[in-house]
Amino acid sequence: MLKIAIVDDHQIVRAGFREMLAGELDIRVEFEASSGEEALRSLREHACDVLLLDLSLPGQSGVDVLRAVRQRHAELRVLVLSGYPEERYALSMLRNGADGYICKDCEKSDLLRAIRTVAQGRRYVSPKTAELLADGLSGASSELPHDSLSERELQVFLRLARGQSVTDISDALHLSVKTVSTYRSRLLEKLNVASNAELAAYAVRNGLMLE
Repeated sequence: MLKIAIVDDHQIVRAGFREMLAGELDIRVEFEASSGEEALRSLREHACDVLLLDLSLPGQSGVDVLRAVRQRHAELRVLVLSGYPEERYALSMLRNGADGYICKDCEKSDLLRAIRTVAQGRRYVSPKTAELLADGLSGASSELPHDSLSERELQVFLRLARGQSVTDISDALHLSVKTVSTYRSRLLEKLNVASNAELAAYAVRNGLMLE
């Protein structure tokens, strides 16, 4: 029996995926969570095999939760279930520890295939993500600068883009102000921008703002 957790801030979305999984005899929804904080609390009490994780969450984003899960629950498989198309986040999430990335408008058969694939300890790669990876190997990649950001850089970038101050970010991520400032400097260089406003503009331009 595969134990699944569904993390999404929209109740109707959680209900939809719970219904999609309801008829599967080998799958049980262990718990649902509407925020990253709630998900991490529940994981301390309920063992799961696969975490279905939305990227856009109130408070801690899916990127934050992914990092925490990798640190505290290394055996847990994480399938990012996102409303953002693969070209925006799939490569970044896979490089930073996700076991798979699938869009919310997927067919039931694709969702079940993804869950069972990652539960077996393998990576799930959709046809679109496979195409992105193949383009990278062939040298025909349209990879964007943010695709190369580390997990921590991506966390800081998304918070800066939402207008959070260096001090706010240091408190939220439990880092020193100096460390966050260092990450900010790296981001300005890697993304070839000169200010927080340009970081935000980059995020908007590339559809990366997590609502």
